[in-house]
Amino acid sequence: MLDIVKQWAWYDWVMLFLRLLICFSLTVTTIQLGDSLTLPLWIVILWEIMVFSVPWVCLLLNYRYYLIAEMLMFGGLSIYLTSMFPEAYLTFLMPAFLIAANSAEKSYRWSAPITIVFIPLLIMFFSREIELLEIIPQVGLAYVVGFAFHLLIVNHRQNEIIRKQNSVLEQYLTQIERVTLLEERDRLSKDLHDTMGHSYVSIIMGLETLRQDVVSQEGTQKLDSLLKLARNGMKEVRGYLHQMGSPQETLPLVHSLRQLAEEFQTHAKVHVRFRAIGEEYPVGKQVKMTLFRCLQESLTNAVRHGQATDIVVSLHFEQQQTRLEVQDNGHGVENWKDGFGITTMKERAAQLQGRVSVYSERGEGTLITCFVPRLIESTDEIIRLFIVDDHSFIRDSLRTILEGQRDLRVVGTAEDGAQAVELCEELEPDLVLMDLEMPNMDGITATKRIKEKWPGIRVLVLSTFQDTGKAKEIMRSGADGYLVKSIESRELAETIRLVHRGGTMIAQDLFHKMLEAQPVTEQEDLLVAREKDENSYGLTKREQEILQMLSEGMRYKTIASKLYLSDGTVRNYASALYDKLGVRNREDAVQKGKREGLL
Repeated sequence: MLDIVKQWAWYDWVMLFLRLLICFSLTVTTIQLGDSLTLPLWIVILWEIMVFSVPWVCLLLNYRYYLIAEMLMFGGLSIYLTSMFPEAYLTFLMPAFLIAANSAEKSYRWSAPITIVFIPLLIMFFSREIELLEIIPQVGLAYVVGFAFHLLIVNHRQNEIIRKQNSVLEQYLTQIERVTLLEERDRLSKDLHDTMGHSYVSIIMGLETLRQDVVSQEGTQKLDSLLKLARNGMKEVRGYLHQMGSPQETLPLVHSLRQLAEEFQTHAKVHVRFRAIGEEYPVGKQVKMTLFRCLQESLTNAVRHGQATDIVVSLHFEQQQTRLEVQDNGHGVENWKDGFGITTMKERAAQLQGRVSVYSERGEGTLITCFVPRLIESTDEIIRLFIVDDHSFIRDSLRTILEGQRDLRVVGTAEDGAQAVELCEELEPDLVLMDLEMPNMDGITATKRIKEKWPGIRVLVLSTFQDTGKAKEIMRSGADGYLVKSIESRELAETIRLVHRGGTMIAQDLFHKMLEAQPVTEQEDLLVAREKDENSYGLTKREQEILQMLSEGMRYKTIASKLYLSDGTVRNYASALYDKLGVRNREDAVQKGKREGLL
């Protein structure tokens, strides 16, 4: 009840003051005329206290309860007092005003006749001295004034809702503008990095190939000087590109989400509580952007659609995942249907092998939860990598970067597609890092042949350029991801883990370019193909193995020993398996696997 009172507006306090005033004056008058009452004084005073309190409590619960209580209790008191003091009919004017002010929807159809006609007729019946043309116009006027006050309240509430919605939309547009600017700056910096960076790398590698043709010491010195100049130029370009990045990108996840919550609270005039649970660890840009967008959309929906006044944001740093929960005290929805914003949130999370769940019940508010797996290095499982690139400098650099991760192991390299196809059978890699432009056999042809012979091998394309045509062609050939070589080393390692676990990753700016350049019919085909992929549950090779072993009655420990994994890793795989199948336990998973032909 205290929470309800805190939300009162000025008109609620006005009606409470009027109620206090009339009840106080009635009580004082009753005490003064106590000798003329037919009932004991204490009973009448108790009646008046109930007349004040009971309808008011009913109003906090439901306006219909209030109307009935007001008519019965205050109307009955007015009839009783008027039977002894004819002028006491005036005590019913204030209840008539309050009944009209608190009526809503279609309740006027029955509250008005009862208030204006029926109760005054009862008052006249018990007091013959009152005339019909005297009481009904006065009570009717009080009801009309109350109705006008009600219209004023409705207008004020609508203006308040419009003002609040405008504040929310302004906040939303501000955040959209800021995030879009960040993405555009990031895209521009990547484009420059791809062009300038590739030019410098080509110059450096070309100069290195001339070293064996230089025989004089003077020529070697000039070559070293040119190489130094080129490397310094590349370093300066990288420095300029780094300055283009917004400081917002370098902020920790907790700081950026807390800042968003505080700004929303200031502009939308709602109470937003933010808390971070667990020890914070660094996350990639895409994870940060996904959680940022999820919080932004959840806050906006809570106020625009749920009319929430209190929102609790919880960010959980867990061992296997990062979880964002947004709980509001809004109206809630009985049959929830995803809108454009929620669908976009789910798509963003799905790209990172995460998911978004929504729980909403009428009267209980809405809870939106965003799960993003933590793509960290694992000591239980080693990902075998195979690097394919025609430049030895790139191959060696990638090997050095990736072997710094404990769960990544480079088992071999190849300088063209033909050699890659030949070595795949011997090396049995889990994932191939594939270049596009290579002699003898390009990356597209090599990917197609690898996927035909070994469908379980994941292929992640690393290209220098953001070529939408090549990207669409390589993805149709069976590749599981497409990235540019300018990606940061930590992002690359996380993407490798994501693709190895069954995810598909395309650089966001490249993906937007592909959609913009794609005809509508092709986009519809892409959506249909995507729905088909979703209908096949998207189980990874490892998840299919575990499902098969579960169907054979094996326990987690037995599966772990056979696959050389830890018990916890197997449980995580099983949890992801259950989630994709939409089941709760192993028995349901096995039954559904048999029914859907997955076993």
